[in-house]
Amino acid sequence: MTVRRPEEYIEAIRHRSKVEIYVMGKEVEDVTTNPFLKPSVMAFKATYDAPWDEDTKELARAWSPFINEEVNRFNHIHRSPEDLAAKVKLLRKISHKVGACFQRCVGFDALNTLYITTNLMAQKGKTDYKDRFVEYVKYVQKRDLALAGAMTDAKGARNLKPHEQPNKDAYVRVTDVSKDGIYVSGAKANITGVAATEEIVVMPTRAMGPEDKDYAISFSIPTDTEGIKIIIGRQLNDARRFEGGEIDGLPYYYNHEGLIVFDNVFVPMERVFMLGDWEFSGNLVEIFSSYHRQGYGGCKAGLADVIIGSASNLAKQIGVEKAPHVQDKLNEAVFLTETMYSAGIAASLNAVQVCPGCWWVNPMHANVTKHLVARFPYEISKITTDIAGGALGTAPSEWDLKNPKLRKYIEKFFQGMTDYTAEDRLRMIRLLENTSIGVAFLIESVHGAGSPAAQRIMFNRLYNFSYSEEVAKRLAGMRSSVKFSEKAEPWRETDTEKTAKSTKKE
Repeated sequence: MTVRRPEEYIEAIRHRSKVEIYVMGKEVEDVTTNPFLKPSVMAFKATYDAPWDEDTKELARAWSPFINEEVNRFNHIHRSPEDLAAKVKLLRKISHKVGACFQRCVGFDALNTLYITTNLMAQKGKTDYKDRFVEYVKYVQKRDLALAGAMTDAKGARNLKPHEQPNKDAYVRVTDVSKDGIYVSGAKANITGVAATEEIVVMPTRAMGPEDKDYAISFSIPTDTEGIKIIIGRQLNDARRFEGGEIDGLPYYYNHEGLIVFDNVFVPMERVFMLGDWEFSGNLVEIFSSYHRQGYGGCKAGLADVIIGSASNLAKQIGVEKAPHVQDKLNEAVFLTETMYSAGIAASLNAVQVCPGCWWVNPMHANVTKHLVARFPYEISKITTDIAGGALGTAPSEWDLKNPKLRKYIEKFFQGMTDYTAEDRLRMIRLLENTSIGVAFLIESVHGAGSPAAQRIMFNRLYNFSYSEEVAKRLAGMRSSVKFSEKAEPWRETDTEKTAKSTKKE
């Protein structure tokens, strides 16, 4: 199988017998036909189309030394900085085809995170985890499985550590251990695309202390497992998918997030990649967050391209495309988009090798990427809303357009330039509305991969203010203790890099 055909993926997730999936209080039997979830399945399917489409197959395929075959890049372990750049480029291109989050990146980043983390653990003498994980990588790659990455816990009271929570299941925890495996309880929140996946890869959401060791766990489990319940969250305009239309709700591609409940779920020991190893939990979180922040430079730039194109076309439809202020706004949106993308590429090509065969993104550039993404989509959305006009929030529904009594009025009063019909304008308005004012482009841009405060914490950790101050004092003619290093940047090492160095010395 290795690089799977899209129809094989669809068939594989059609039949579930153990997992319970709920949408608006009702259990879903088949995610591939459910009107709420089918658009998510189709967006996920685009990642399986990519290795076969002529314009993306070079980016979407990679050679795996684990199985000595070509694999889908979404299940690939990065082998070079060029691999990391290919990821960002692929995410931008697929965004052009779906106009939504295609939901496979978190699982992709989880796979690479655990490869580095288990390597670091092996260098400290804990080799079982790496051996298990390499076998898991082979299993995933040979079958081209669809993975969900599950990091964010319910968290309960944010001012309390996991072991201090009055609700002991506020963070996913081990409740029992046997020679065959472990039992876990708790929940993971806001998990992207989980109902459309075949495997869930669970990771700790924060650095842990020794008292939190029951929560310092990582494992994989089939999505269709006894004791797993998935509750799909609401999104803006999501009820339109039940209307059966083809314009208002963009029923062909969308994305979802879900709450995963682990109700005393059994995990076989061969699928456990961290068990009580709290001292490595901080490394894992640092590695994952940087990987995921780097990728946002690709997918959000791709969505921005769709949004800019929509606004540009709407300007033509109402005859204002040549107005200097409109051109200036579109140019500003382009600048913001390419800035996000450039940061993602920089994070890739300035990658860090932390162990043999382990390529990690540049952590400073990755955090800069995500901080730009937390800001710029809102600016792009504001710009394109300005160009589109009030109709973006007040346009008639497609059902008004399809009503024979009303169609002639809408055609008469909703049309702009005669080169375009009223239906053209309505379609573009709905595309812009659904892409620019929604979870994937706005809310996810702020909170996905960590809120802006998380990146600012990393800036403070990584930037060596003392070094730059000594540089400034030297240039000012003051007493300075600066010792110039070979590095151009005044950056400190991350905890992960320090861990990698200490294992090499040992």
